[in-house]
Amino acid sequence: MTGSSPPIHRQQIMLVTGLSGAGKSTALRALEDLGWEVVDNMPIRLLGPLLATPIGDSTDITERPLAVGIDSRTRGFSADRIVRSIKRLRDSDQHDISTLFLDCAGTELDRRYSETRRRHPLAEDRPAADGIAREREMLDGLRRWADHLIDTTAYSSNDLQQEMRRRFALADRSGPTINVMSFGFARGLPRNADLVFDMRFLRNPHWVDTLRSGTGLDQPVADYVKADPAYEGAVGQIEKLLETLIPRYQAEGKSYVTIAIGCTGGRHRSVHVAERIGAFLRGLGYKPNIIHRNLSSLTQESLEGRPPSP
Repeated sequence: MTGSSPPIHRQQIMLVTGLSGAGKSTALRALEDLGWEVVDNMPIRLLGPLLATPIGDSTDITERPLAVGIDSRTRGFSADRIVRSIKRLRDSDQHDISTLFLDCAGTELDRRYSETRRRHPLAEDRPAADGIAREREMLDGLRRWADHLIDTTAYSSNDLQQEMRRRFALADRSGPTINVMSFGFARGLPRNADLVFDMRFLRNPHWVDTLRSGTGLDQPVADYVKADPAYEGAVGQIEKLLETLIPRYQAEGKSYVTIAIGCTGGRHRSVHVAERIGAFLRGLGYKPNIIHRNLSSLTQESLEGRPPSP
């Protein structure tokens, strides 16, 4: 009796092409931000060997898909040859190969070249319209063969990035990387924080002898913080704000969002609230990273200010 062979992993590969000025560079940058491996302007003679390289029996689900940028400026470009290579490699059943073609109306491309004062690569000494017409004819075979067609005539750069995210975001990279960080104001503001929330209005466990040596990860400290009359209303409002803001950040293509939660020393109130907000975001389907910047810092009376009046 012979055992069954392990399944062959079929790597996802997409050829990204289209008219010069239609947004290929923007599309490739968006794919790279989404976790794709990107290769641009590869000579055509190397395309076949690259795509023909066996993937083997890897079943690593973290293997990145590959985007290969090609256009009429690529050395040895031939639409017919590329289409034949795609057909042959598809028949081999080793790769999941697709083609994205970026199109744009000639009048809009002419306007873009005029505004940027760039020369069309196929019309160095002639009007851009001549190069646009020549390139459209050269790429016609690829356009008809393409699996994905995006017409960028009415798109801004941001519009195209959003369309790329909508179509090609990986399952585990469909949103921004969210970091929820606790910190102590007495030890400085965190760098690159997008949102900062101050928890120093809550009563401070540092001034309770039995809680001072603990942290916001300890239940007695958490219970003490939660018992503050202002706690639930304030933290609940922060959660509602984040529920509104994070999808907006995602829609704008922000790759990282850092939410900083501060208290005086960074060991009690901020730690507990950061843990609560992290749990709240997980409940919404996000996968936040929880970072406690000053959790291991030594307690210092001088940093905590005066104890509250009795």
